[in-house]
Amino acid sequence: MSRSAHPAGPRHADVLPEGHYSAPAADLNVLDPKVWSHTVSRGVDGVVSVGGIDVKKLAEEFGTPGYFLDEADFRERARAWRTAFGHDADVFYAGKAFLSRAVVRWLHEEGLNLDVCSGGELATALSAGMPADRIAFHGNNKSEEEIRTAIEAGVGRIVLDSFQEIVRVAHIAQSLGKRQRAQIRVTVGVEAHTHEFIATAHEDQKFGIGLADGQAAEAVRRALALDGLELVGIHSHIGSQIFDMAGFEVAARRVVKLLAEVRDEHGVELPEIDLGGGLGIAYTSEDDPREPHEIAKALSEIVTRECEAAKLRTPRISVEPGRAIVGPTAFTLYEVGTIKPLDGLRTYVSVDGGMSDNIRTALYDAEYSVALVSRASDAEPMLVRVVGKHCESGDIVVKDAFLPADLAPGDLIAVPATGAYCRSMASNYNHALRPPVVAVHDGEARVIVRRETEEDILRLDVG
Repeated sequence: MSRSAHPAGPRHADVLPEGHYSAPAADLNVLDPKVWSHTVSRGVDGVVSVGGIDVKKLAEEFGTPGYFLDEADFRERARAWRTAFGHDADVFYAGKAFLSRAVVRWLHEEGLNLDVCSGGELATALSAGMPADRIAFHGNNKSEEEIRTAIEAGVGRIVLDSFQEIVRVAHIAQSLGKRQRAQIRVTVGVEAHTHEFIATAHEDQKFGIGLADGQAAEAVRRALALDGLELVGIHSHIGSQIFDMAGFEVAARRVVKLLAEVRDEHGVELPEIDLGGGLGIAYTSEDDPREPHEIAKALSEIVTRECEAAKLRTPRISVEPGRAIVGPTAFTLYEVGTIKPLDGLRTYVSVDGGMSDNIRTALYDAEYSVALVSRASDAEPMLVRVVGKHCESGDIVVKDAFLPADLAPGDLIAVPATGAYCRSMASNYNHALRPPVVAVHDGEARVIVRRETEEDILRLDVG
């Protein structure tokens, strides 16, 4: 089975056949740098630290479960993407992965743009000082209120996702006396090697306007005819957690073909092409993601080659990494509550969080790593399933991994690569309190999203 995709299949407490999981690492105390953020290390006392602070101190001050985000690592990854694509391309951080006002300020300072897909994300971006002209607004069903707010704020681009939205955005912009810059999102018929639930460019799905049946060309005709729109380009997004660049090559070829058709029919060369995001990260040691400079080189070569063949000027490229920046920068810290061995199968390790702070395992069958971080251990490895405290058999955090056999209640374990989508998709299932996000940097830690309280939940319950 390819490691460039999350395997589809049963998502509950099935008994996996022998050999489904990888063999344990030779030393469970070693932290794979592919999976952990750059300032994470294990000290001589065996305790893991991030940003110069050990996890025992973090747990004592901020509690568990909690997301601990390595600010230096985040900034370094953002800078790497900005540097890789240079000044002739645009890097839009995909805010859906994780967004807070602190993150917006970091992005602004590191020179990245921002992609939002809701009024709430837009409000967060604007309140933290991101210049509106560096914001792109996505979404397959933006409300009139969201569109109006975005246009009034002066967002740099709105990505149009349907025929109705083309008219809606144009009408609102014209009523405000503005001409809104826009791109049309097309579905290019490329299904990336990814889990079915997060593949977004094949025809049978909710995003974009179809290319193969001529609908995208018709969308361009309509957009070019409307005074309230300035059509600046075509947008394509082919999936998530992608390691193979082949899908981008096919997508770019089809988008450039559309650009050539637009030139031939309308005498217009659209100046922008957005190839979306979806680049994968390492959740386990077996994953092998590409570096930003490799991705930039590959995408630039693909687009340039296709445009030369079509005798088009090379458009300005945009990309939208979200997970690829924030995913590896954070881990979730848990305290072990109960340990339940099942002879001949595995040991169930229950923690004080679960699917309310990481739904991805239940939703996508996602794979994660896990490590004992409050101490070192020379004990033999035991096969474990890390589960949460929720009233649900599918409440699994890490499906199959190895932890030391002397693991005990009260130990701290951490799941790396949880910066993307875990807090964004967190819930109050069973009235759980969503964990805090704590930024750690140079020996200092500060809450950037506070832990919810019972008062927060009761405040919303007005009955």
